[in-house]
Amino acid sequence: QVQLVESGGGLVQAGDSLKLSCTASGDTMCISAMGWYRQAPGKERELVADIQSGGSTYYGDSVKGRFTISRDDATNTVYLQMNSLKLEDTAVFYCNAHLGPNDYFCTGMGYGGKGMDFWGKGTLVTVSS
Repeated sequence: QVQLVESGGGLVQAGDSLKLSCTASGDTMCISAMGWYRQAPGKERELVADIQSGGSTYYGDSVKGRFTISRDDATNTVYLQMNSLKLEDTAVFYCNAHLGPNDYFCTGMGYGGKGMDFWGKGTLVTVSS
């Protein structure tokens, strides 16, 4: 199990920047990837960005060039730097961690095969004009 705690959300104006943080605790040695999802009013939850253990990243088309995901392995923290925020970025942002078979212990804990996903409770980002 891992616990994920997000921070950094708030109320900003269009064009402003904001940086979100997510710190993991628990079975952090089994984490193979972390990412950020968001759910806007009237929308389905969507993947914003993720970062794999090898350092490769993925960004949704709507945020490419504006958002940057990064991580600090020493503190088990993932960040999302958001620039040039738009009204349509308003959403609850959720931190996600995927746990996989990093070693024998992780496999024994049920993280082998397809692995398991864990979620934070979310942090609200509101962009106004």
